[in-house]
Amino acid sequence: MNLLNVILDTATASTVLLEPVSEEVKRIDLWELTLKGGWIMIPIAFLSFLSVVIYFERFFTIRIAGKENRSFIDRIRDYIHDGKIESALVLCQSTNTPYSRMIEKGVARLGRPMADILVAIENVGNMEVSKLEKGLPIIATTAAVAPMLGFLGTVTGMVTAFFDMSNAGNALDMGILSKGIYEALVTTVAGLIVGILALLLYNHLTSMLNSVVQKMEARTMDFMDLLNEPLHT
Repeated sequence: MNLLNVILDTATASTVLLEPVSEEVKRIDLWELTLKGGWIMIPIAFLSFLSVVIYFERFFTIRIAGKENRSFIDRIRDYIHDGKIESALVLCQSTNTPYSRMIEKGVARLGRPMADILVAIENVGNMEVSKLEKGLPIIATTAAVAPMLGFLGTVTGMVTAFFDMSNAGNALDMGILSKGIYEALVTTVAGLIVGILALLLYNHLTSMLNSVVQKMEARTMDFMDLLNEPLHT
């Protein structure tokens, strides 16, 4: 009987050991993690939202401004050589692009010295570029300020952690320190992510804007060249 009992006990123990242990795996909740970042997350989130909105608005605006009508200068040349100044102005107004508004100013100044025409065109060009750059400083500011806000959260989080630690006394545990540590780490990560994203968005818009400016300069040179062409060509 003793041997039988030993065998039964061994079998029972083996069965218990073979039973799978169900453990609930806790996954990271991004919203809950964001809330642990504290009040610093509010300005970081605001800057992130503002930068994304401005990016898409500027993206489509600059993209439209960069569209080019390849026959535009040729038609302007024909109108000017034929003496149809009003038709050239109407074409510029209907094209509705930055370079067309520059050429419109140049056509309106026909008959004046070439230097005056070029200055008038450049002035309009500067205003057009200024319009296209609207909102870009905010994205650039976000790229610089967001990481700084994250580092500020790091400092305030560590201050909170040490304050809680000093008040805990002998009852200190990780649960008491977690609030400050979460705030320190979450705000740092959020600030760096937003800053890097804003920098990428800013550089992309700047690249697009530079392309538009090059087209504006090229169309200006084309217009100035056609004014120097002989009328019989």
